[in-house]
Amino acid sequence: MLAIGVDIEDNFRFQDKTLENDGKFLKKIFTVNELDYCFRNNFPAPHLCARFCAKEAVVKAFSNIYDKLIPYSKIEILKNDNGSVFVNVLIDELKKYKILLSISHEKEKSIAFVVIE
Repeated sequence: MLAIGVDIEDNFRFQDKTLENDGKFLKKIFTVNELDYCFRNNFPAPHLCARFCAKEAVVKAFSNIYDKLIPYSKIEILKNDNGSVFVNVLIDELKKYKILLSISHEKEKSIAFVVIE
């Protein structure tokens, strides 16, 4: 293990966010794939928040081993066919690392934990 990162947030941060009204803000943080997934759900806020937590946890973990700031838009949180989540880092020099991710959300909070190997 090289580094770890964790983040927990209140889902209300993303409550009532819509692509129509908040698209510019959301597109600074999330990729098109992430937004498509989150807004397919009846309640996108916990899905958005969980992905935000995952991005923050990735940034925190990489801050221990990488000396450049990583924009959230360069970290993509996707799902495998089996429903598990994974990190797709859109920066070539970081693709050599294995990133393990666990996220969870409930009514009020979302959390993410990352291990970089």
